[in-house]
Amino acid sequence: MIPLSIELNQKKADLYKWANILALITIFYNLLEGIVSVLFGLEDGTIALFGFGVDSFVEVISGVGIWHMVRRLRQSGDEKLDRFEKDALRITGTAFYILTTGLVITAIVNFYQGHKPETALWGIIISVISILTMWVLIHYKTKVGKQLNSQAILADAACTKVCIQLSLVLLLASAGYELTGIGWLDSAGAILIAWFSFKEGRESFQKARNNFKCGCKDNCN
Repeated sequence: MIPLSIELNQKKADLYKWANILALITIFYNLLEGIVSVLFGLEDGTIALFGFGVDSFVEVISGVGIWHMVRRLRQSGDEKLDRFEKDALRITGTAFYILTTGLVITAIVNFYQGHKPETALWGIIISVISILTMWVLIHYKTKVGKQLNSQAILADAACTKVCIQLSLVLLLASAGYELTGIGWLDSAGAILIAWFSFKEGRESFQKARNNFKCGCKDNCN
């Protein structure tokens, strides 16, 4: 008969293994999503899709910090952020602020010039795939976080809901343009993505100061 302590340790090790896999999936998915979104955003002239793609690249930086955190938690169990994780969050926050500025300026120029994308079909496709993928990731990250009783992993799962909100913005802007042909909907979508990017940047700095507590102040569940 296997001692209970050994069985519990093995279960805990398996859970951290899944947490590590989920972190890696998040990194590689955001990388692929970023590449596809930026390429089609540039090709089709849609600033909303382009901004969404750049946001995904920034999420990769954040994801690397989370992956590092999961590996550290597996070894020490200390929920406090180390220097690498805090630096990753600060770099992420700065990148989000830069993205916010660039999107706002470009959206205003596009709106003034009456710019219209060639098509927003890829924005619809990518946003739907993103919503489904993020929902699955949030579900399993929450499940693993609860079983490990890890507030850091649960905070990551809760804050990932912002990715679904971004995807919904892209879906509405892209579908709206495809249905109506109104060019300013693409610029409006970019402005909303810029707003969420600003919030993500602010939350990244808050998490760096408060050991990964979600910046939505317990309202992200």
